[in-house]
Amino acid sequence: MLVGLALAVALRSPAYATDLVPRPAPRLVGSVLEQLSTELLQGWEAGTPSTSTHKVLQHLIALGQLRQVLEADPAWGLGTRLSGPDGFDIMTGVVHDLRSPLTSILFLAETLQHQRSGTVNELQRRQLGLIYSAALGLSVVVGDALELLRGGQLVDNEPDPLSITETLESVRDIVRAMAEEKGLAIQLLGPAQDRRLGHPVALSRVLLNLTTNALKFTHQGHVAITAVATSATRVEFSVRDTGPGIGPWALAHLYEPLHRTREQTGYRFSSTGLGLAMTRRLVAAMDSQLHLETRQGWGTRFFFELELPPASVF
Repeated sequence: MLVGLALAVALRSPAYATDLVPRPAPRLVGSVLEQLSTELLQGWEAGTPSTSTHKVLQHLIALGQLRQVLEADPAWGLGTRLSGPDGFDIMTGVVHDLRSPLTSILFLAETLQHQRSGTVNELQRRQLGLIYSAALGLSVVVGDALELLRGGQLVDNEPDPLSITETLESVRDIVRAMAEEKGLAIQLLGPAQDRRLGHPVALSRVLLNLTTNALKFTHQGHVAITAVATSATRVEFSVRDTGPGIGPWALAHLYEPLHRTREQTGYRFSSTGLGLAMTRRLVAAMDSQLHLETRQGWGTRFFFELELPPASVF
């Protein structure tokens, strides 16, 4: 970036800065340009022998012109706004606007796939399954991004009654089209004591995130969603796939919410890492920790244990 800015100023060619790949953050570039201008003026006022007035003016004019070019560039302008004080509101608005059309796509794809609007052939059914799977993946990412942007309280203070079996079945029903399209089985196992007190919305989101991504990176076999009682009041939940397992590089960056993916294949929650970052936050909000075990050729298992006392009245 520094070399590009130096060439842009010295040669009076802004393209050296505007064509940088990857493009640096606008706020960083603005700070550097401001610092360069300040250094030049301070050197000029101090009467540095090697800095002539003519050269200083030339460089100041070039810096000003470069700043004007960058501010006029729509991409740089948007980057500046996103990194500015209103960047949070802009991103929240964009992410929120994505949610409604994605919900509509999911509803319409499911309606057509179940032939509620007329008969569809096998090829069309598979194509609708692909549409549903893609929209579901985007919807999960949008939900995670919105929650990360909003922050704040992720679960209610007081637990609510829930049915573990209904929670598992709900997750299975949501991802059924995705599993069928890939020819994968979804296995469910619930505890003997079904009615519990906990946080059903957060629990459903965690299991949906884990199951969606397990299906995404599993190409044969199955995904198992289990809930096993470890004591009278505690239940261990796990999502295990028969995929390729997680590579060493991915493991090192697994919990980074916004990282660039080096590996082109293998297990990852998204190119930005939002899914697992949000999942771990939700699990932590329920006073637990997200764990995993993974082996090449065996698959990956994410699991966590929750305090879920039996519900006396449901």
